[in-house]
Amino acid sequence: MPRLLRFAVWSCILSVVAPSWAVGADDARKAPEKNVVEKKATATKSPEAKPEKSSAAKKPADADKSAGPKKTDDAKKPAAPPKKNPREYVSGKKWNEPTVITPGAEPAAPPSDAIILFDGKDLTKEFVDADEWTVADGVATVAGSKSVKTRRSFGSCQLHIEWAAPAKVNGTGQGRGNSGAYLMNTYEVQILDSYENETYFDGQAASIYKQKPPLVNACRKPGEWQTYDIIFTAPKFADDGKLVSPAYVTVLHNGVLVQNHFELAGGTYFDRPPAYAKHAPKLPLQLQNHGNPMRFRNIWIREL
Repeated sequence: MPRLLRFAVWSCILSVVAPSWAVGADDARKAPEKNVVEKKATATKSPEAKPEKSSAAKKPADADKSAGPKKTDDAKKPAAPPKKNPREYVSGKKWNEPTVITPGAEPAAPPSDAIILFDGKDLTKEFVDADEWTVADGVATVAGSKSVKTRRSFGSCQLHIEWAAPAKVNGTGQGRGNSGAYLMNTYEVQILDSYENETYFDGQAASIYKQKPPLVNACRKPGEWQTYDIIFTAPKFADDGKLVSPAYVTVLHNGVLVQNHFELAGGTYFDRPPAYAKHAPKLPLQLQNHGNPMRFRNIWIREL
């Protein structure tokens, strides 16, 4: 074959074969990189390669105990308010909260025409059901289960009472330092520790119970002596039981006027609205035992 023709044939062959060589060379260069990737993947999947433990897993079992007991969801919930007694009467009136003030000095001794109901020595002399109450150092303290009533009966009067709630605060609202002065055993001037003690306003100290809050809150601190000076006008009834004139009451708490000739709508009741029912023109005074160790001293009365 002539030389020129042989050169042309070899040139054609090389042009066809050379690209496949190039492809093979490129695959050979890429092969090592592919192997590296496969090795990494294999290493990751190896069952012997254990993941590192988290910092939480490294804590000793007692670590959580040092922080104290865990709070449950119930511990985070606020205390449930006391259940309302279904028998309790509520007037529905919206009262403004009485302004808190600081009272002045205590009043003087009883006048010469006063009837001394408790002189600091013997409560049973003028009160019945007083055997369970204790008397010491001139003070009568509520005890047992009974309220006490005067042996004598009274109508319109001026009444002076000194009382003190326990110095150690125990309970809230109506469960704290509770008692009451029941005129004619029917019309209550509330006695309560109302020093920084929230309750319904027509049930706080010096209120006409469930009828009228005091004009101001003149309560002293728990344990300190308080005074009530009460001027009471008894109601009058006709022979047929109809009301002729209502009862009126004026109250000074620690020397401060807190009830100003207030007209009562009737008896003061826990479980029903106020109402009048004919009764005798004179009835005993009652001091309530509400289960709190209230203290009393220097109790006197003047008939009007």
